[in-house]
Amino acid sequence: MNVMEFFQQSAGQWQSQRTTHHLPFRRAELGGSNISVEALPADNERVVEICQLHNVDPSLAVGGAYVEWKGEMAWDRDEENHKGSTVFALVPDEDNPQQGQLLRERGYAEIVPVIGRYEMDSEDGLLLTTEYETMSSIERFWFANPDLRVRTSVVKRFGGLSTASFCAESRIETVPEQSKDEAAAREAFEAGSQYSSFGW
Repeated sequence: MNVMEFFQQSAGQWQSQRTTHHLPFRRAELGGSNISVEALPADNERVVEICQLHNVDPSLAVGGAYVEWKGEMAWDRDEENHKGSTVFALVPDEDNPQQGQLLRERGYAEIVPVIGRYEMDSEDGLLLTTEYETMSSIERFWFANPDLRVRTSVVKRFGGLSTASFCAESRIETVPEQSKDEAAAREAFEAGSQYSSFGW
């Protein structure tokens, strides 16, 4: 599985149940959210804009995704708000398209534009690593089956505080079959057009 195949499989509506462990305080917090994922082709204007934001040639991107979420955590105060959206673009390494740059409009741990690294491992898991000014995060996503996606994450703050999360994400709505067929055809065309440059 390549990285765009992973996001094609992720497209749709998901319900997430999360357990977050606040390691310095030895306490766990439960929460949940609804997540919407839309895979984006390489020529999508939002992918192009993210590349331009990070001064990366848009022709190097193989695609990206648009993600929206809305959720809550057990320790929330009334004014806290866990909702938002982000766009990102995927730019594979020239010598290994199974890894590369993930250009984000906003980060997982800090709400700033950021460039992380992605890698598809030998078990079709997606590993994301991001370094921020004050912290770092490592996330791994994989499919237990087509309608159950699992995610783990560790956020380390440079002051020594760390949190670790485990999420089970169940599919509650898929993209229409026609859209899937169109997306698959578009992806095949894009992969073929990039073959000589990236070795796909």
